[in-house]
Amino acid sequence: MIVLGIETSCDETAVAVVCDADVPKKRILSNVILSQHEVHRPFGGVVPEIAARSHLLHIDYLMDQALKSAGLSYHQLDGIAVTGGPGLIGGLIVGVMCAKTVAMVYDTPFLAVNHLEGHALTARLTDNINFPYLLLLVSGGHTQLLIVEGVGNYELLGTTVDDAVGEAFDKSAKLLGIGYPGGPEIEKVAKTGDPHRFKLPRPMFGRPNCNFSFSGLKTAVREQFLKIKAGQHSSEDISDLCASFQTSVVVTVADRCRKALDVFLHRHNDGKSLVIAGGVASNERLRNVLEAVAIERGMSLVAPPPVLCTDNGAMIAWAGLERLKMGLTDDLDFAPRPRWPLDPGSSSVSGAGQKV
Repeated sequence: MIVLGIETSCDETAVAVVCDADVPKKRILSNVILSQHEVHRPFGGVVPEIAARSHLLHIDYLMDQALKSAGLSYHQLDGIAVTGGPGLIGGLIVGVMCAKTVAMVYDTPFLAVNHLEGHALTARLTDNINFPYLLLLVSGGHTQLLIVEGVGNYELLGTTVDDAVGEAFDKSAKLLGIGYPGGPEIEKVAKTGDPHRFKLPRPMFGRPNCNFSFSGLKTAVREQFLKIKAGQHSSEDISDLCASFQTSVVVTVADRCRKALDVFLHRHNDGKSLVIAGGVASNERLRNVLEAVAIERGMSLVAPPPVLCTDNGAMIAWAGLERLKMGLTDDLDFAPRPRWPLDPGSSSVSGAGQKV
């Protein structure tokens, strides 16, 4: 079974072709990604209209490139998968309309994939892991802990009550003047810094629920920056502040994961995997700390390679393939969704695993 996947939910135009080979390394037949980072860098963040126009300009070429790299034609596809949401509506429309056109012309099943489900199932593409598992989804727009019971079956244990962790990275980096995207830039600068110099808050640490909060931490970074900016500050000051910020994030996320693992293992005492996905999952410090957290609970950390943590077409194609195998196709009247929770019954949570 072969599926083409299209991802246009934010600032990457990505197309990939995957198949259901027995060996994970043989599953990705092509994976083409065009990043818009240089276009958005002058603005310090993604400009939705610019992003949509770029998707529209490049999508046809990238689809052809993905098929050419895979050595296939449209006639050989068993399904066309596309990110249907959540995301920036302009970009979603571009991807969905392209996918619908191909599905109609070649009479191929159309699959509208939740972007978050793409991240959630990437570990099955790369590591062949079994359900259930605990998922930490950390990106620019989302910070969530979910139990993944199966395709289309997710339970939200915790989410951010304000900013997503990736947003905190991006906005802190913009404040400190170190570039965009913020996550990789802060990680790079933090490597030479002292993580203990600045005493920054660790929001939600020790709370009985599994929720996150990063707005106060972001404000604390701003206050410290204004203090050092008032005097003669050096690159060393910025490195120390980045290192202190990153440490607060990592320690906080690790604490939240411990709470969620307690809930997960209470329900699934044979659970084996803590999975981390999303763009922030590329952070090496975070991976190392969460690996230790998983080992504490007798589990393993599964982290896809960085290229499959950030937005990509392979994760959408794979999620589409898994849905296609279950007969979960979509009609061509599907409308893109700017908001699309994985667990619709848990738009908010008040405690670990307690839905409201």
